[in-house]
Amino acid sequence: MSDFAGMQDLLQDFLVEAEDLLSGVDNKLVELERNPENRALLNEIFRGFHTIKGGAGFLGAQELVTLCHLTENLFDKLRNGELHLSPALMDVILEATAAVREMFGYLERSIQPPPADPQLLERLRLAIAGKLEQGAEAAATAATQPQTNAQQPNAAEPDWDALHAAVTGAGAASAKAPSGSGGSTAPPSNETKGKPDEEGGRAGVPVAAARRPMAPLARKETVQRETAIRVDTARLDQVLNLAGEIGLTKNRLTALRSDILSGKTDPDTLHALDVAVNQLDLLVSDLQNAVMKTRMQPIGRLFQKYPRIARDLARQLGKEVELVVQGEETEIDKTMIEDLSDPLIHLIRNAVDHGIEMPDERIAVGKPPQGTVTLAAKQEGDHIVIIVADDGRGMDPEKIRAKAVEKGLITPEEANSLDERQSLNLIFLPGFSMADRVSDVSGRGVGTDVVRTNITKLNGTIDVRSEVGRGTTFIINLPLTLAILPVLLVRLGEQPFAVPLSMVREILPIHLDEVREVGGRATLFVRGEVLPILPLANLLNWRLERTPAYGVLMQMAEFSFILGIDTFAGREDAVIKSLEDFRPKGVAGVTILSNGQIVLILDMKELFETGTGTKGVSKASLDAKKAVAPA
Repeated sequence: MSDFAGMQDLLQDFLVEAEDLLSGVDNKLVELERNPENRALLNEIFRGFHTIKGGAGFLGAQELVTLCHLTENLFDKLRNGELHLSPALMDVILEATAAVREMFGYLERSIQPPPADPQLLERLRLAIAGKLEQGAEAAATAATQPQTNAQQPNAAEPDWDALHAAVTGAGAASAKAPSGSGGSTAPPSNETKGKPDEEGGRAGVPVAAARRPMAPLARKETVQRETAIRVDTARLDQVLNLAGEIGLTKNRLTALRSDILSGKTDPDTLHALDVAVNQLDLLVSDLQNAVMKTRMQPIGRLFQKYPRIARDLARQLGKEVELVVQGEETEIDKTMIEDLSDPLIHLIRNAVDHGIEMPDERIAVGKPPQGTVTLAAKQEGDHIVIIVADDGRGMDPEKIRAKAVEKGLITPEEANSLDERQSLNLIFLPGFSMADRVSDVSGRGVGTDVVRTNITKLNGTIDVRSEVGRGTTFIINLPLTLAILPVLLVRLGEQPFAVPLSMVREILPIHLDEVREVGGRATLFVRGEVLPILPLANLLNWRLERTPAYGVLMQMAEFSFILGIDTFAGREDAVIKSLEDFRPKGVAGVTILSNGQIVLILDMKELFETGTGTKGVSKASLDAKKAVAPA
């Protein structure tokens, strides 16, 4: 049985509240480091630990109580002026918050957490007694002694995997393997995230933590994706009121139906029917919007953990970095929050590692020693825009093209045809990396590609802008919700298809006399861009029955092209139905139109990568009258 049998509801409530409290504490600690004499911050952090301790005591999580109690006592001395914040003191405090979050991981699996690292508890007691600096000096002296059985650590390569796990609670790769062991520090697959390792700890936590004894059952349970959601009661009241109104309208329609069936078809009755149907249409739309809003959560719940991540990584790299967060109140679909976590962590990590220069480099070029990384969110129409920007060294498009050619990702001819924007987007290609060496932070060429893939899975897009010496900006566009997708309806003959509207730039007529052949491919010249024409029939491996009459200018992260279609049928907000048991390649899901017709929603990225038309077609083969169409 679970260690918390019969207390699951209380446990889940505690974890939701405690996670928010601890994330808030992390942010306040980063702010406190910049303003150590701020009594208001000290009081807030003290209350955070006190509240977590109280909930843990009610659940009988004694080891968590012990850890929080010691940390609470430390902050009591700080706020009373008996101690003063120092870098060594901040380090032990941040280590304590990481240990608290690690204990939350056990509680998520309904397991009583084991004791915290004895060395951490001892450092907390030394700190409370005002003797931490003496202990730190002793440890430093011991660290200078020759190491006979261990490799000297490399301060220039921070252990990102352990840092990620400690701060976010998400499992990452296990601790570094000793030199010569052949171990890898590459990030784990999704299947291994958050699972206990063979030592009895969670993957991604430091070795000292991973080797602590684990409670029984720990090896049998895994961390589950959070399914609970907190909803403002005002929104639930709105849903309830709308449901009541729909019930009344339904009763009115039932009565009118009875009148009509009994032969009462006078103008007044038909007018009343028309009014009732229109009212029902409005109410159902309002109910749909209200239900969608219950899924919306402030993105600040996601953003609040990133200042701590940026601070810790900058400290390990010897840089001075401030993470500025904006737009925390912007709301986003709950299902997106967890899927956005890792992509944003990677972009922030890259900004701190690659974007922001060392303090002396910044001073030499007239910049302040402290770099700034901005994480911002805002709603624009039916989309959410998330921006990750830094004021660092920026990226050179020419060097990116050269590196992509060097790695064999594109040909020299393709490189010469790319403009600045397309060149910057080469960083999203699998295997691309500007790093000359592999470290724990970067250099494997798997990062930005995964970021783009994860954003695409959310029906979003990501773009990059950069200026050498001024910084880099990543712009993510996401739909408000995954349940409804704005689409453009296109047709091949009588068959309709839906393509995501977020990828559509414009619709153009295709006139054969305006088509030019470049490199053996049919192209159109559109406002300075030479764009290939890819008939949808070719992408679907269908017979090209007629010359495409229209082209949909599609924009993917690193490539633009014109999708050749017969005609289009307008825009629609599609309610997506997934194909779980059988999903053909290039199909993201299905939707049902207002006339009852079932329409496939196309996955354009997958079609482009796997379709027969990705190489483009010649001008001659584009003309269906002259072409010998494939079977």
